[in-house]
Amino acid sequence: MIRDALAVLSMCVLATAMGCQAIDFKSPTLQGQVPPEMEPPRELSMVSLPPYRIAPPDMLRIEVVKLVPRPSYRIGPFDVLTINVLGTLPKLPIQSYYLVEGDGNVNLGPPYGAVRVTGLTIDEAKADITRMLQMILQSPEVTVQLARSASVEQLTGAFQVEPDGVVQLRTYGEVYVAGLTAPEAQEAVRQRLTLYFDSPQVGVDVVQFNSENYYVITEALGARGNMWKFPITGNETVLDAIGQSQQMAAGISSKTIWIARPAPDGAGGEQIFPVDWDAISHGGLTDTNYQILPGDRIYIVDDSLVAVNNVIGKVTNPISRLLGITSLAGSTVRSSQVLGRKYNSNRLY
Repeated sequence: MIRDALAVLSMCVLATAMGCQAIDFKSPTLQGQVPPEMEPPRELSMVSLPPYRIAPPDMLRIEVVKLVPRPSYRIGPFDVLTINVLGTLPKLPIQSYYLVEGDGNVNLGPPYGAVRVTGLTIDEAKADITRMLQMILQSPEVTVQLARSASVEQLTGAFQVEPDGVVQLRTYGEVYVAGLTAPEAQEAVRQRLTLYFDSPQVGVDVVQFNSENYYVITEALGARGNMWKFPITGNETVLDAIGQSQQMAAGISSKTIWIARPAPDGAGGEQIFPVDWDAISHGGLTDTNYQILPGDRIYIVDDSLVAVNNVIGKVTNPISRLLGITSLAGSTVRSSQVLGRKYNSNRLY
């Protein structure tokens, strides 16, 4: 008997080494009806996903609609100023848009020259330009306005959510956006920019949904398993997921398929949805063509692996119970012996 048991155990170890795993396809917890309100969404009864919550490494698009600098705004390189001067030399007006160059100067042209304005407020730039022109003109009257801020170009574009949940707004600091919806992130960015601009108007949208995915896992007898990760769009079904790869779809009719869905926090269980591939593909039935939700695991297992699993279960379950009984009996005997020794050591003669 011992020799037979060892032979069976050797077969089980060998099968395990070939890649088999214990999978309970007939668990009683997976049977029975569920309340209608808990029925999973399917191809013809799909649901809208809840509002998307931003997380690393999503990619955001920030669009600046309006930026009006505060009076304390400091002129920077590549800003554009509107400069108008009365009392200039004949045929040499100063009345146009002027770019603040990379070296921080604004060039008014010959014979007036250039003035350094980087780091100055509008009023300070006006005073410096006036002082320089007074060396050439009698009584120049200078007006300076900011026509366009280079900050608009700095703040418009794609921004990746960093691992700590923030987006860097370059010279304007960082904003924490993890866990926020797009409208909430837009308000957070706007609040940050109010430190530098008067009533800024911005738009924020998620252009790459990188933080929510679903997974397709395949396993076959005696072969290494494969896994693919796909971003969720909110409109995928089992059919869409399998159609993502020809390798997954190859020989699919001889495989067992199910969805493992993470249970809600505190549920303390698992959600398993068996898939009838023949009904979906050959008959066009939608009962098991479930909608894919974020975090879903779609398992595609070779039927031969399922068969081996069932055989192993039939062989190992009785042995497991027998070993459990033997272990319990041995534990009981050892406990009795220890109890006897303690009893004898405490006896009074």
